[in-house]
Amino acid sequence: MRPHVTLKLATSLDGRIATASGESRWITGEAARLEGHRLRAAHDAILVGVETVLADDPELTVRLPGRPVDQPLRVVLDSRLRTPATARVARGDTLILTASAPTPIGSATIEQVDARDGRPTPAAALAAIRRKGGASVLIEGGGQVAASFLRAGLVDRLEWFRAPILLGGEGRPCVAALALEKLADAPKFRRLSAEPVGDDLWERYDAIR
Repeated sequence: MRPHVTLKLATSLDGRIATASGESRWITGEAARLEGHRLRAAHDAILVGVETVLADDPELTVRLPGRPVDQPLRVVLDSRLRTPATARVARGDTLILTASAPTPIGSATIEQVDARDGRPTPAAALAAIRRKGGASVLIEGGGQVAASFLRAGLVDRLEWFRAPILLGGEGRPCVAALALEKLADAPKFRRLSAEPVGDDLWERYDAIR
């Protein structure tokens, strides 16, 4: 059985994760970011693409006030092994999945997996996480990674935090191209809840199979 997949999005009202220049810190407010850390704590692994690593140098750890937590496995999809050895995710328990021959990057574990069009496939990524004992994974970025898992029908839940700002068409979308030919082919979700969190809106959806 594959891991349960949650896609977390933190966007503007018009679904953008960054300005055209790549500025993204912080679109959502402190309360939404705290809920994001609680989501991290509830999952066995956190997954991002290498573009997120290069743009933001995220630590991808759980930081909750007042209590220690078990840190989830950090997973990076990195087709051509562009993760810098100085990146924060290159230290500690990190799994870098690649389409290239493995070469060392910091203390991370490098694993070559099945690829399509030069990129690790979502199914191969989930299989690698499962081999590490992970039963759930939280995808945090970016748009290409989100689109690849949605195209593969492998997103089980959406956790969407919307900030009350607009970034416009030149902003970077939260989901890249899905190459849909028909509306009937669009991934479909059922809304579970919508509630304010600080100044932001937190929407939760389950996939309709």
